[in-house]
Formats: sequence, C-alpha cells, structure tokens
Amino acid sequence: LGVCTSSFAQDDKDDTHTIQITIPEVALLDIEPSGSKNISLAFTAPTEAGNPITAPTANNSLWLNYSSIVASTGETSRTVSVQITSGTVPSGADLTLQAAAPSGSNGGGTIANSASSTLTLSGSSQTLLTGIGSGYTGDGANNGHQLTYNLALASGAYSDLKYDASTTVTVTYTISDQ
Repeated sequence: LGVCTSSFAQDDKDDTHTIQITIPEVALLDIEPSGSKNISLAFTAPTEAGNPITAPTANNSLWLNYSSIVASTGETSRTVSVQITSGTVPSGADLTLQAAAPSGSNGGGTIANSASSTLTLSGSSQTLLTGIGSGYTGDGANNGHQLTYNLALASGAYSDLKYDASTTVTVTYTISDQ
C-alpha cells in the first residue's frame, strides 16, 4: 500500500476589489401643477355705492416640491426663500404667501416639517421654509407644501389704490444652503 505524505495548496484562496460609491449633491425645487402655474387675483368692484372693493378669495392651487441631498459636514441643511423678482404689488394692496406643513405620502427623509409664517411678499428675499436636509417631498400636486396666496387691502391704504395700477408680478423661489 502506498501512503501519500505531501499535499499541495493554492496560494490564492481569496481576492478583493474596490467599489466606488458616489452620492450626488441635490438641490431641486419646482412649483406644481406644472401645466398651470400662473394665477390671477383680482379685487371685485362693489355693486352698491358706498361699499369698498372686495378682496379675492385666497388661491391655494399651487404646491412646492423639492429634492435635497446635503453634505455630511458644513452646510447640512437648506432653506427655501421667496421674493418678487419682477413687477411690484400696487400701492394699497398686500400680496401674502404661506406654505402649509408638508403633505402627501410620496416623500421621505428630512423635509421642512412645519408651515411657514405668513409673508408679505416684496422685492426682498424672505425665508419661507427651513430645516431641509436629505429628503424629498414627492412630485406633483398634493405632495410637498401647499402654497396659499392672498391679495388684501393694505391696512389704512385704501386711498392709495389706483385702477390703472394693475400689474403682473413674478415670484421666485430659491433653495439654498443654510
């Protein structure tokens, strides 16, 4: 009988390689529904002498959606600001905006959790939402923050109203690092 007294082993029992993982920076926002973002707010003339004009019903047909991926250090949260970038609200009137608390079930991560305060819009940038981290609201109407625009008579400024002062304003939203 023969007995084997030596054995052979392979030197390469395992091997390695690397995988590079990349997460992009994301800072996107839009107003929904995309097909009809333009709204109209018009005072109504009285039908009886001695009565003032009537402010229009608030408009809440628009929604703010955003997607965000923030850095692990440095700017770790974002804000959304708003301002009028073209045109001016006529004297005697105030245009206000409020963003509701987020709604919809299609979002996730860290989004602005509360409603904004009511802002009187102007040509100066104002913070609408804060505390946005890596998160997303979901896309389309009924996701994200419902926007409510209100046109009202400015307090004590009825005499400033002029019928030929009707105008169009452009409202711009910006998402930026906090």
